[in-house]
Amino acid sequence: MIELLGLLLVIQGAGGLINRLAGCTNPSWFVQLHLLPPQLHIAASAVLLAVGAGVLFAGQARKRRRDHL
Repeated sequence: MIELLGLLLVIQGAGGLINRLAGCTNPSWFVQLHLLPPQLHIAASAVLLAVGAGVLFAGQARKRRRDHL
């Protein structure tokens, strides 16, 4: 279940970041682009991407540690 949350955050972050860096003005289905003011879009997307990647890596590390015990 934690992997699903991490994957969702990575998708939202990466997609929102690509959306803004490509110069699109349509917020599409990226939540942070609908909720936050435009000046925070890139920063929020980068944070979501980083947090999502951290959650995924932490989940994998926890799974490996549990399997080695």
